[in-house]
Amino acid sequence: MPLAQTRTETDAVQASVLRTLAYFDIFRHPVTVDELARFSDRTLERERLLATLEALRSEGLVQRHEGHWSLRDASKAVLGRREDEERARQRMPRAEAMARRIAAFPFVRAVFVSGSLSKGRLADDGDIDFFIITAPGRLWLARTLLVLYKKVFLLNSRRDFCVNYFLDTEHLAVEDRNRFTAMEVATLLPMYGNGTTEAFFARNAWAFEQLPGADPRPSLEVAEGDTPRKRRWERRLSGALGETLDGWCMQLTWRYWQIKFPHMDRGSFEVALRTRSYVSKHHPRNFQQRVLDALRGRLCELERRVGLPLQ
Repeated sequence: MPLAQTRTETDAVQASVLRTLAYFDIFRHPVTVDELARFSDRTLERERLLATLEALRSEGLVQRHEGHWSLRDASKAVLGRREDEERARQRMPRAEAMARRIAAFPFVRAVFVSGSLSKGRLADDGDIDFFIITAPGRLWLARTLLVLYKKVFLLNSRRDFCVNYFLDTEHLAVEDRNRFTAMEVATLLPMYGNGTTEAFFARNAWAFEQLPGADPRPSLEVAEGDTPRKRRWERRLSGALGETLDGWCMQLTWRYWQIKFPHMDRGSFEVALRTRSYVSKHHPRNFQQRVLDALRGRLCELERRVGLPLQ
């Protein structure tokens, strides 16, 4: 291979590794070699990846601590990661129980664990987040029933029951396509789906094209979700009554969010609180944009240090 081509390939691999480390640096999450291979934006063989990491470490650009890699000293972060991982293991049975309850609600077709728990970590004050797919035309009715359950029976606690993203089975594509959403899709942990989880991953193949080392995770199938009670309620709400209630629930929620978040401009509201008949997104702190802004800042800083284009 010509020297220039070899250098170009080396630069490309280093750039990919640095981009991945920069992303995880936002979360103070030192990564293993296997995680780097899984979540890099290009296919990286393990030997090549290890050689690249050692080269970057010799240049003072990355650091290693107990098998974990980071852009900075990671001794405290590795300890924090292990504590969070143990907490996640302890809370996973609770997540499975809650997924079982969610799956039993009318019109729910698939349940995923999302957020930090889907990545194997949970902070001391962390919530258990769920991503839910519903039957078409009943998303807002299903969402409202779940929110009422949380408010009445869980005293409005989000700790074990944070339902913040819904799609329906006819609109499975995640509209926002960027590094953050690709990571979120690739790390979703399917809990219940009866084929819907597989259809979702197939419809969002773009995420696995951005992260070629990642694969869709198999469903745990913690619940059947198709109970006689669920079927009875779906029959009762399958006609005009259900359609009317679904539209009413969407309009009521949209008006409430307009009042509660008046500071949001139209563009931010659309990204953070997307409200359509087939999608509900409730991320009022607009975490996606904050992560992308932080990533952009880190990449700019790294570009100045290493002289490689990273964006």
